[in-house]
Amino acid sequence: MRVLLFTGKGGVGKTTLAAATGACLARRGRKTLVVSTDPAHSLSDAVGVRLSDEPSEVDSHLYGAQLGARALVDDVWDSLRRELASALSGLGVDALDAEELTVLPGVDELLSLSRVQRLADEGPWENVVVDCGPTAETLRLLALPDAAVGYLRRLSGWRSTTRVARSVDRFAAHVESLRALLTDRDTTTVRLVLTPERVVAAETRRTLTALALRGIAVDGVVVNRMMPAAGWWRGAAASWLRTRRAQQDEVVAELRQGGLPGRTLRTVEHRAVEPVGVEALLEIADELYGETNPLVGESTATTLLQTTEVDGGFRLRIGMPLDKDSEVALARVDDDLAVTVDGFRRLVALPEALRPYTLTGAESDARGLVVHLEKPE
Repeated sequence: MRVLLFTGKGGVGKTTLAAATGACLARRGRKTLVVSTDPAHSLSDAVGVRLSDEPSEVDSHLYGAQLGARALVDDVWDSLRRELASALSGLGVDALDAEELTVLPGVDELLSLSRVQRLADEGPWENVVVDCGPTAETLRLLALPDAAVGYLRRLSGWRSTTRVARSVDRFAAHVESLRALLTDRDTTTVRLVLTPERVVAAETRRTLTALALRGIAVDGVVVNRMMPAAGWWRGAAASWLRTRRAQQDEVVAELRQGGLPGRTLRTVEHRAVEPVGVEALLEIADELYGETNPLVGESTATTLLQTTEVDGGFRLRIGMPLDKDSEVALARVDDDLAVTVDGFRRLVALPEALRPYTLTGAESDARGLVVHLEKPE
């Protein structure tokens, strides 16, 4: 089983490329599900078939589903929330306050991700291709398992009944399994989609860093909507087209040389006619993958933490791609190291041997951050 998640800035064509990838895998005889968690619900438009929450056949070996997050708030969370609210009320918390305290932010999106996992685990699919929402929503979605685990840990301090304890533990185990799926680089990888514009490329680099902080592997980048090659250009528009293509080529060259090191980078040309339906998607897939395997990319995800002992302390390497303009902040929070890069924050659990040490400085290089930890006097 392989799970591919496609995301990118809104409007870059990630839905089309996810659907094209699924169609390509299906054509090669692999039973494939393409599922969308994007609230825009454009997967149906791309494949030319009406889709619902339940997988339905689009073509030979190709199935599709379009998830509605609001419809997925099922008995698992509702029953747990009722039990928690009841327990809080029993501890003297006002009923209205208890109801508010047991609303987990992002639970709708969390259940969308849960539904994807269930489809992957229970269905007959060899591959699941996920059309995620735009980058900002996807990063929030992929961060939810960590956030939910922290929320449930705080709840564990006042679990007063066996029934509540069982519910919390069951939900926590489920969330942990989601996190395990997302961080299993042998099973799950992300493909980033962008258009050849510097503003979009900059967001893509920040996304790489944010995903690395979560331990989620990116195995490929697709630059969509390149201006066609110049061979057929004629007339007054030719100069504008040449200039635009030259600018796009510069962006792609910068990405290849340093912006996205070590990752498979593919390009797809802009089309005059919107690609709708399986045949049109397969034409895109031919350009995108040729004879290569769509499942094969290059993941440069490294071990998040690597330690080296030095005189008087340790050097802790945090492996992640960093843009030269990235804003980085580090702080100790109890036994964790809080790493914030361009507004994205992750609590990294320090190895037990390093917890007595004090954070004294840091620097960055091509492979990420190097944090200095020294033993207190």
